[in-house]
Amino acid sequence: MDKKKTLKRARIDCIRGPNISNGPLHSRPLVALLDGRDCSVEMPILKDVATVAFCDAQSTQEIHEKVLNEAVGALMWHTINLTKEDLEKFKALRIIVRIGSGIDNVDIKAAGELGIAVCNVPGFGVEEVADSTMCLILNLYRRTYWLANMVRDGKKFQGPEQVREAASGCARIRGDTLGIVGLGRVGTAVALRAKAFGFTVIFYDPYLPDGIDKSLGLNRVYTLQDLLFQSDCVSLHCSLNEHNHHLINEFTIKQMRPGAFLCNTARGGLVDENALAAALKDGRIRAAALDVHENEPYANHGE
Repeated sequence: MDKKKTLKRARIDCIRGPNISNGPLHSRPLVALLDGRDCSVEMPILKDVATVAFCDAQSTQEIHEKVLNEAVGALMWHTINLTKEDLEKFKALRIIVRIGSGIDNVDIKAAGELGIAVCNVPGFGVEEVADSTMCLILNLYRRTYWLANMVRDGKKFQGPEQVREAASGCARIRGDTLGIVGLGRVGTAVALRAKAFGFTVIFYDPYLPDGIDKSLGLNRVYTLQDLLFQSDCVSLHCSLNEHNHHLINEFTIKQMRPGAFLCNTARGGLVDENALAAALKDGRIRAAALDVHENEPYANHGE
């Protein structure tokens, strides 16, 4: 089969600005949205200065040759990864903008060596992720999801004993300690929400200057071990890099309080899912709420 026939052709939207009569016409730079099709915020800005290609690709093998040869800018969500090999395929690329806060799906070192700037949007989705995190934590404590499913499935409660049995595992929030790993924008937003619910909030973040705990009214610990040992619930809000892959693993889980909760709305690779599954089966961790997985889309193999 002809290799070129296997490539997904990028749709190129050519939107031309007004003609300029007092000077030479310059070619419009090509900017590509590599994955996904949502460019609603960027398009009104780009349409007057660039030609935009919507690639909707899962890998660089699906990107049209014209984009690889001519694109000077690239926008990307999180469903495509750019390794050094992928970046080398782009012949004119000068900048990559990650539509989101995390940049773990781009080989930053390789991009720098190739002269490609990499930017992100650090404030993207802060309020929404913080709200979702609190919803997950509240569900872990008050078991709302499980109780709602019982009602949906037709469970009948005949008396207080059955209600008490159904609600077994519900925990009191006020006075418990929530440990936040990574006090960036989302981590801070979660901390402020958690305080309103009565949590005692502690955090671990080795990259922040001294004094941030005082300004926010939080308690700081200086090792991950201390945070795990003191927390009734651990919530992850750090970026993923080569230093913290599987930050939560068999060893660190053993440092957590028996029966603690775990919440991850950051990056799936922060958690060793096999170690977590074993800890849940053993009861070492009471329950976990995961908004992300190491391999997405998640495939449940019944394990």
